[in-house]
Amino acid sequence: MSLAAAIARIDEIQSAFTPRVPPTQSFNGGAAAPSAVTASASSANAFSNVLNGALSNTGVVTPGTAGAPGLYAPGGVLTNGGAGAGAPAMVALAQGEVGQAEFPPGSNDSPRIATYRESTAGSGVGPWCAYFTSWLADQAGAPLGDSGQGFGRVDDVYAWAQRTGRAVPNGPGAVPQPGDLIVWDEHIGMVEQVLPDGRIQTIEGNSSDQVKRNVHEAGSALGYVRMS
Repeated sequence: MSLAAAIARIDEIQSAFTPRVPPTQSFNGGAAAPSAVTASASSANAFSNVLNGALSNTGVVTPGTAGAPGLYAPGGVLTNGGAGAGAPAMVALAQGEVGQAEFPPGSNDSPRIATYRESTAGSGVGPWCAYFTSWLADQAGAPLGDSGQGFGRVDDVYAWAQRTGRAVPNGPGAVPQPGDLIVWDEHIGMVEQVLPDGRIQTIEGNSSDQVKRNVHEAGSALGYVRMS
C-alpha cells in the first residue's frame, strides 16, 4: 500500500470513531450544539459548557420566559417564568397530589404533609389546608406572602390577598379561574375548573384528612385569591 493510501485509510478510520450530533440540534430552546464533538477531553469540556448554558443540574422543566421557552431552573421545582405561569403550574401540581392522606389518620401529619408545612413560616402540626395551598404557590414560583413566607392560617392568606389586590370577593360578578385559591370560613383550597353548570371543582388539602377533589356551589365561598 502506498503512503498516500495509508494516510487516507487512517483518516477514514479516525472519522468513523468521531461521534457527531446534528448541526442544527438545540437544547431546551437554548444554544445550538456544535456540529461535531470529538472524543477528546477538550471537546467534551466545551460541549459540557454549551449544555450547562441551557440546563441546570436538576433537569426539571420549568415554564419559560418570553423568548426563552422551556428554561431549566435550579432547585428541582417549577418556577414562574412569565405572566400567569403560577396558576397553571399550581393546577398541575395539585392534580398530582390528590389522594395524599394523613398518616396515621386524624394526626394532621404524614411525611408528605410535613413537606407542605415547610412552605409556611414557623407552623407546627395542625390543620393543613393553608399549608397545602402555600406549598402549591411556592412550588409554582408564586409564593404567598410579602416575602414569600407562606401562611399557616386561612385568615392570613385572605388578609394578604386583600392588601395586595389579589382578593376577589364572591358575588354575582365573581368569575373564578383555574389556579385561584378558593376561601371559606377557616378553610381554603384551589379552583381546578369551573363546570358547565357553574359549580366549582376544587382540589383541597385537609378535606376528609386528605388531598381531595370536591365540587361546590358557586356561591358557597367567601371569595377567591387570584394567582395570575
